[in-house]
Amino acid sequence: MRRGAFVGLICAGLAVSPGAGEPARAETPQEQLAKIVTLMNDARANFQPLPVVPPIKDMPNGAARLDLGRRLFFENRVSADGAVSCSHCHQPERHGADGLEKSVGFEGATNARNAPTVFNAALNSKQHWRGDRESLEEQAEKSLLGPATFGNPDYETAMNRLKAVPGYVQAFAKAFPFDKEPVNSKNWGAAIGAFERTLLTPSKFDHFLDGDFTALNETEQAGLRKFVDLGCAGCHGGPGLGGAELKKFGLRGDYWKETGVAEPDRGRAEVTKDDFDLYVFKVPSLRNVAKTTPYFHDGSVAALDRAVKVMGKVQLGADIADADAAAIVAFLGTLSGEAPANFSAPEPYPDAPAEKAASTP
Repeated sequence: MRRGAFVGLICAGLAVSPGAGEPARAETPQEQLAKIVTLMNDARANFQPLPVVPPIKDMPNGAARLDLGRRLFFENRVSADGAVSCSHCHQPERHGADGLEKSVGFEGATNARNAPTVFNAALNSKQHWRGDRESLEEQAEKSLLGPATFGNPDYETAMNRLKAVPGYVQAFAKAFPFDKEPVNSKNWGAAIGAFERTLLTPSKFDHFLDGDFTALNETEQAGLRKFVDLGCAGCHGGPGLGGAELKKFGLRGDYWKETGVAEPDRGRAEVTKDDFDLYVFKVPSLRNVAKTTPYFHDGSVAALDRAVKVMGKVQLGADIADADAAAIVAFLGTLSGEAPANFSAPEPYPDAPAEKAASTP
């Protein structure tokens, strides 16, 4: 709904803050419109709508590669115990996350950190909380060997598990027709990365950014205004409302004192071996944040309003009032979109016949 239509629908029921001793005055439709136009302009200066998923025709062997990537994402036969797939930690029913403080992988091994949602992860500048994966493709490939993910001793072992399934031999050949040996770990990563790049979740906030003045209600607008005015958008900006930078968690105070964690995670310093990166983590995207509890790299906070207050305290040096935190939470709820239609497990390829499987090296 554009500006002209909005003026006819807006209700003149909001109060303008009076001066000392003056009675409250209801805002006129024109004043309400001007306020929302200002808010929309401020939002557009900090955020952008989600991009459109590229057409399949613009992807190399698009249809075949996307179908393969979707199948591999939900495939658990590639793990060392036959029980773990990408979807083990990135579940459809949990908006691409798993709802755990720290994810669990091969033979119940606990991961060092919380599993963020895979939705909109293509917008991240790096992957993983410590930014130690440069791309979705690298993240997918290296997960094959993680002791708390798939648990394989090497890539060859993982790929041999796929080669034992005739459907995958054919699917890799279709998706990567120019490779002499298409079933390899690089192509595993490329296929899953292609699939994950389609997992975008536009929400009603995108409608607001596109010019729909009625997309957000009064409370959500107030939360957006507070989010911008407090400075949250300084890190949580762009189309992903985060995901583009690595920042210290605890600019204005020790984060673990607010979250109640006994031993703080050293963060990116463990990767770079540089104390400059102590407690540095990737700024998470806030897309779908209302659906992906618990919060932070260690899953230490379960309630979103509490997470908002922690961030205000340790990042901005601000004590956020309950009413303001509730308004911000209402705004954050507008960032939740529908799970993509293709984010569901396909019918798995059947195993090879017993006699054929027995002959596979």
